[in-house]
Amino acid sequence: MDDKLSIKVNLVDRYYPLKVDRRDEEKIRKAAKLINEKVLQYKQRYNDNDKDMQDFLAMAALQFVIKNLELEDVFGEQVLNSKLSELNNDLEQFLKEERVL
Repeated sequence: MDDKLSIKVNLVDRYYPLKVDRRDEEKIRKAAKLINEKVLQYKQRYNDNDKDMQDFLAMAALQFVIKNLELEDVFGEQVLNSKLSELNNDLEQFLKEERVL
């Protein structure tokens, strides 16, 4: 059974045909919507008709990547703290067992 779905995604008034997993369709469409909304915000903010939509798209992409990197830093720290806590608990348990013997 083919779990792929052919869709067209609108990004800044251009349509891109994609073959995606059915389970990813909603996520992809939501991502496209967020990109389009961010581009529109930049277009309205700068109100510059001379700017190419590519400029707004680039600024939106930069903002999303910066946010992604910030989240990776936070998530990475959380994982590291969790692993250190687990290691600390294991060491404490080991030391307690060694004292008993």
